[in-house]
Amino acid sequence: MNSGPLSSRVAELCAEVGPRVAGGAQAQLADISSRISQPLRVAIAGRLKAGKSTLVNSLIGRRVAPTEVGECTRLVTQFRYGTSDRVDVVRRDGSRHSLPLDEAGMIPQRLQVPRDQISYVDVTLTSDRLRDLTVVDTPGLSSTNESISDETRKFLFEAPVADDIDDDSQGALSGADAIIYVFTQSVREDDVKVLESFRTMSSRLSSNPINSLGLFNKIDKLAPTPNGDPWPVAEPLSRSQAKVMRRVVSDVVPVVGLLAETTEAGRLTAQDCEALRQLANMPITERQVLLAAAGLFVSRDCPVSKEQRERLLRLLDLYGINFAVAHLAGNPTMATGDLVRMLFAASGFPRLRQTLDQAFALRTDAIKAGGALARIEQIAGAAERMQDREMLRDAIERVVQQPAYHRLRLLEVAQQVTTGAVELPEKMEAEMTRLALSENSGWILGMADAAPEMQRKAAIEAATRWRAYAVGGASPAQSRVAHVVHKGFHLLAQRLSGQTAY
Repeated sequence: MNSGPLSSRVAELCAEVGPRVAGGAQAQLADISSRISQPLRVAIAGRLKAGKSTLVNSLIGRRVAPTEVGECTRLVTQFRYGTSDRVDVVRRDGSRHSLPLDEAGMIPQRLQVPRDQISYVDVTLTSDRLRDLTVVDTPGLSSTNESISDETRKFLFEAPVADDIDDDSQGALSGADAIIYVFTQSVREDDVKVLESFRTMSSRLSSNPINSLGLFNKIDKLAPTPNGDPWPVAEPLSRSQAKVMRRVVSDVVPVVGLLAETTEAGRLTAQDCEALRQLANMPITERQVLLAAAGLFVSRDCPVSKEQRERLLRLLDLYGINFAVAHLAGNPTMATGDLVRMLFAASGFPRLRQTLDQAFALRTDAIKAGGALARIEQIAGAAERMQDREMLRDAIERVVQQPAYHRLRLLEVAQQVTTGAVELPEKMEAEMTRLALSENSGWILGMADAAPEMQRKAAIEAATRWRAYAVGGASPAQSRVAHVVHKGFHLLAQRLSGQTAY
């Protein structure tokens, strides 16, 4: 993955001052430089059976992570890009035991290493989707096995929470840049506490609601509307959950994870689609009875074999089967590819993809640069020699004085506001968040179709408005935030006039 301009400048800083500092600081700066060029690390967290592994498979575009509870689902598992498909079981002493994927292309159920010796599982795949993203599947946070929950919390929070996690494991499980929290019911108090812990226990700039996302999975299990569609229920429920989680996630996205996995991983075959066509051709009354419940679907007499119907349930569940059959009944000549695309749309996953791009990918450069600068500041604070401390802090100051690095300031104040540490009027908070999260001037200003000159004038007006708020009526904390936002809109206006890069 190529680093963006912000993180590239931090890597240059490490290369510039690294050879001039003493002791272990050289190795620490080299590690920062190496880490900053790696893909964004996104951790998938949530309760047991929330559908985390199903989401991982959807993101990867392959069914690799086991979705049934077993040995693998009790371990932190990292999925990253590689030139070959391989499973490495990483022991606590740092040694590795390599395994091939099983015959189905999944992580083997038996890892051939005693559970208490395993630190994590490292999976490399030749999936282009992993070139810019490393996905980490974590065990259930509410597991009855306390060691599972502890390992997950250690990975997410970079803090030792169990005596049996040694330094090697802590080094390997180096923390997440962002988090997707998966849940299947109304958010509980301990769900919010987990996400608050992600924010407070990590020192990274990324550890704030802006880079955390709630995923409301299995919405097909909600009580459907009379026509069998759960989305009219899921959408308002997701909005209400987003309000509950407002201080810990940037958004809540509803999905049908099973449909996403089946369509994204290419699991629906021509034979499966033909079986769905046969079901669609049944008399409507018989079809309605057959599709009324899972037990009826597999037990009643039907032109489609029981084995095939059981497979359809595993791939689509009743909601997906009902959806497919209804559309095939209305359009018997529908092509298989068109049916798969409709099922993918019905999963809600396209919106998740779009939200991930907006919530994480567009901010990868700033996330990494901010986290790296925070680590360099820590190194400076611990440096033994005064000259090293001054050199590192001077280098940081030179970097953050550059106009492009104002995005880091924006993310910092956005963290304060979105977590509730600093209160702003709702409309101002929304405007500040858009400015911090995007480079799209039309979206920031709410003027997507306006000409650049009109957008420039709107940016100047916004800068003036925030300046006025900063000097009149704002508390000291609000004023500090407002001054940063004022400068952000000023720089945006300059960019729109072609005077500077933003």
